[in-house]
Amino acid sequence: MAPDSATSSGPTARRLVLGSQLRRLREASGISREDAGYAIRGSGSKISRLELGRVGFKERDVVDLLTLYGISDDAERESFLDLVRRSNEPGWWHRYNDLMPGWFQDYVGLEESASRIQTYEIQFVPGLLQTEGYARAVATQGRPEFTEDELDRRVRLRMQRQKLFSQPKAPRVWAVLDESVLHRPIGGREVLREQIEFLLEATSLASVTLQILPFELGRSGAEGAFTILRFAEPELPDIVYLEHLCGALYLDKPDEVEVYSKVSHRLAVDAQTPEQTRKTLKAALAQA
Repeated sequence: MAPDSATSSGPTARRLVLGSQLRRLREASGISREDAGYAIRGSGSKISRLELGRVGFKERDVVDLLTLYGISDDAERESFLDLVRRSNEPGWWHRYNDLMPGWFQDYVGLEESASRIQTYEIQFVPGLLQTEGYARAVATQGRPEFTEDELDRRVRLRMQRQKLFSQPKAPRVWAVLDESVLHRPIGGREVLREQIEFLLEATSLASVTLQILPFELGRSGAEGAFTILRFAEPELPDIVYLEHLCGALYLDKPDEVEVYSKVSHRLAVDAQTPEQTRKTLKAALAQA
C-alpha cells in the first residue's frame, strides 16, 4: 500500500500506517532498531514506539530514516513527509484533551479511523449509542467532583463521537448488550425509556447491528466488556480495547485478537437476532 493511502483517515490511523511502513523499510534493509535509533539520536525503544504508532513523528527523524533505508526518490520521500504532517494534525477531540486521559485519547483516535467496531457491554449502553441524558447520568456516577461545565463538555464529547454515523464512510458498529442493561435505570426511568427508544431507532441504521444477550445465557465466554476495532487499511492490525479503572489495554497480537474474535462469534450466535432484539427492546420499553 502506498504511504499516503491513509490520508483520509484520522491522525491516529495515519501514524499507525506510517510506523508500519517505516518498519517494513527497516526490516528490508536489514537494519536493527538500535542502529536506526542511533541514526536519529535515539534508542531502539524509540524506534519501536514510532513503528507501533504510539508517538508522534518529527520530519527530521523520518528524513534521516528514509536516507538510512536507501529511499532516495524525491516523490516517495515527499509522500512519507506529507503523511508525517497529516499524522501530526490534531483530531477534532483535541479540544477535549483536558477531560480525557491519554489512553482514552488514543481510543477516540482509533475509533475515528475504524471501518468496523465490535463491542460487548455488560453494564452500560455503549458510548456510541448513548442519549445525552444517559451519557450525563453515566458521567455523574461516582464523580461528585465534576463541575457542571465539565459535565456539559463530557456529554458534548460523547455526542461528538456519534457523528461517526453521519460520515460518508461510516464505520459498521456491531454491539451486543447484556439484557440487564435494559433494566438498569441509570438516570431514572424516564432517561432509561428515552435510551431504549434511541436504541430502537438505531436498529434502523444500515451501519448498526444490535443484539441482546438474554439473562439466561450468561456471558458466552466473555469475562467483561471489550471492543474490537478493525480497519480498512491492510497495514493496520485489528485491535482489542479493554478499559479498566486505571487505564486501558490495547491488544494487537494476532493470537490475542483471535481469542476475542472467537468470543465475538459466540456472542453473535448466542445472542438474539436483530429482529428478536427489536422485540426485546419494545418489551423493555413497555416495562420501563
